[in-house]
Parts: sequence; C-alpha cells; structure tokens
Amino acid sequence: MSTGRAENRTSVVTQGADPVPVGVLPPLGVVPPVMHAQVVRPARYGDPASAFVPEIVPTPELGPDEVLIAVMAAGINYNNVWAARGFPVDQVAVRQRRGEPEDFHVGGSDCAGIVYAVGAAVTNVEVGDHVVTHPGWWESGDPWIARGKDPMIAPSARIYGYDTNYGSFGQFTRVQSHQVLPKAAHLTWEEAAAPTLVGTTAYRMLHGWAGNTVARDDVVLVWGGSGGLGTQAIQLARLAGAVPVAVVSAPERGAYAEKFGAAGWIDRREFDHWGVPPLIDDTEGQRAWTAGARAFGKRIWDIAGDRRDPAIVFEHPGAATVPTSVFVCEPGGMVVICAGTTGYDAMVDLRYHWTRQKRLQGSHGTNDEQAIAYNRLVVDGKIDPALGRTIPLSAIPAAHAAMGRGEEVFGNVAALVGASEPGTGGEA
Repeated sequence: MSTGRAENRTSVVTQGADPVPVGVLPPLGVVPPVMHAQVVRPARYGDPASAFVPEIVPTPELGPDEVLIAVMAAGINYNNVWAARGFPVDQVAVRQRRGEPEDFHVGGSDCAGIVYAVGAAVTNVEVGDHVVTHPGWWESGDPWIARGKDPMIAPSARIYGYDTNYGSFGQFTRVQSHQVLPKAAHLTWEEAAAPTLVGTTAYRMLHGWAGNTVARDDVVLVWGGSGGLGTQAIQLARLAGAVPVAVVSAPERGAYAEKFGAAGWIDRREFDHWGVPPLIDDTEGQRAWTAGARAFGKRIWDIAGDRRDPAIVFEHPGAATVPTSVFVCEPGGMVVICAGTTGYDAMVDLRYHWTRQKRLQGSHGTNDEQAIAYNRLVVDGKIDPALGRTIPLSAIPAAHAAMGRGEEVFGNVAALVGASEPGTGGEA
C-alpha cells in the first residue's frame, strides 16, 4: 500500500551534509536533510547494549497526512528491547517485505517535541506546536476501519517506533497526524515524553473492554507495580475509585508503587510457585502449586479486605504469572495482558477459566479516543508521568539493556534529544 512519500534513502549519509548537534535545534521550520539517531541494524541484533549505535541517517520525508516533529525528549519502552534483539519480530525485514526501502530501524514510541513540518493534508497541528505522540498507527483506508471497527485491531495497525521506522530515537520523528496530541504545559520535555505509550496502553487495558471496565471498589492486581506501565495503571485505577494492589520484587519498589496510589503491595519473591503448574496427574505437585497460588491470593485479601479477589488482573509478565493471574481473578473477572516479558508460552488451567467464566483478554496499543482521554488526564494534572530518571541520547543502548535485564523498575525513563538539559519545556 502506498504511503504517498518520496522514496527514502537507505544508506547512512556521511558526505555532503551535516546534522545539527544533538541538543541543538535548527531554526523553526528548517529541516536538515540528515540527523543523528540511535540506530539498530539486523547485523547487530542481540544485546541492546551493542545493537543500538549512533549514526547519521536521512531525515524522514512526509506523506500528505504526516507530521515531522523535532524530538525534544524520547521515552524508553520494552518494545525496543525486542526490536534490538530482532525477536520475536525482525522489524527491518517485515518492513522491507512491505516495500519500505530502509535497511535500519530508528525506534522510540514516546516523543515530546515541536512540530517542524506538516504534510499537505494536515489540518490539526501547525509548525511550532508543542506536542506529544501516541503510539497507535494504521492505514486510514483500511477496510476494517471503514466498517467502523476499532482501528487498533485493524490488519494495518502498528505501534509507532516499533513496527514503524523513524521513531523518537532520532532528532526528528515522523508520525501520522492523528497521533499528535497537545503537550501538557506544566511538564518538562522529559516528563512529557515519559508516559504516553505505557499510559495509553494502561488506559485501554482498564477502560477498553466492555463488560470488564474498571469500576469503583474493584480490586485491580497490577504486576510490576513500580515500573512505568504499573505506575500508570495504579493511578488510572485510583482515579476510577478502584483498589490497586501492586506486585513488586522488593520493599523499596512497593513503597514506590504506594507513592502513586497502590493500596498495598506483595513481594513476589516470597512465593515460589511461579510458572506452569505441574501436570494434572502429578497430585503432589498440583497440591503444592495450588497452595502457593492460594497463599498469594490471601495476600491480596489482606490488602483489599473482605476476602475480595481482583476484578481485573493487569498482566504483562506472561509465562511466569498468567496461571496465577487466572487462578486469583474473581469469577466473571478479567485478566488483561499486553506483553510477555517472561515468555509467551503461558498456560491456563481451564478448570479455573471456563467454569468460573473468567475473561483472558489481549490488549495492544491505543486508539485515538483512548489516547485523547488519557492525555486529557495528563494535561489536567491528574496523572503523574512517574519519571524515574532522565538520560542522554547516548545512553539509550545501556538503558534498553538494563530494561531487558529487569533493572528498570522505578517509573519511566526518558532521553533528552533536542533539549539541552533537563527541567526545560514546562511552564510555571
């Protein structure tokens, strides 16, 4: 399917043009032909620490409904740990099969920046606007969307900066115009860049599935409660009047989750029943696993009170936790999952699934309505970005390597790109 763009160059540009330095902006509306970026290439797939390399690449060209943004700061998310590994999807190969010529990947699914150019059909933003981006990308002519169905489930749906190229890990990023949202004026560039992907993902998980949307007094179990995704889920649950219970791996992480509204926390290291339960004919193994899962469920009761099970289990670890999540979820409740950071081969004991009529719901990305609703909460100051730390663009490889090892567990991480120092971009 044609994008309406001019043909892009594929090789690194080293002669005839110089990019502006990182931390410096060209005059407003002046777009240099090349830019600095953290780049992944197939030959380097593996450890993110070595897969990302600083290169000079062409500045992306625009189609009629696209927007070019000078990236002031970029958020770090687990999706580009996967992109750097080339697993489970070789994104460069997938895009080349679609006819895109670039032989490299510039990742990054969260951006706060300044609009520098717009396509001929763009009417919702102007050069000079201060904006953030949401990660949902799709073809406007997709027949699924034309039938009025959710764009994020359309065959053409992708995650910007993971499935698409020219994400926020370069000086300029290219997005579709519907992805562009106003930046919260009170946030710095790095604060604004930090939460949108995880925040909109969490919003869809909690509000997007009719029949099991979060409601007042619901118990919501949040795995990884001190991380970027978990801190957004906890805040959204609190805003709905629910009771979020965090699962963490250390007391200091539990305290961090409580800072954002968790009613309490459970240290998962106190339990050892994780992963696939023993086979049904292993009576002793089944008994031991069930005892561990029941003990974990009792800890939820201790925090929530009144022996209440979670109406929603907010899942993303996957293989290690899904069996327990389904076990502890209340009858008629929902386990909603957006990732599989501990593995994709999760097992569900159907005895606890079908007879108690629980829902196991996949959730991916965001549509425009959900992104707008989430961003309104940020703009209104009702959601804290939970910025854990700020790094330079040069530290993106190390940050992804640490995230892949499970070390980034205190809120969100953002990298400065066009912003020369932290603490800028917010209004008093």
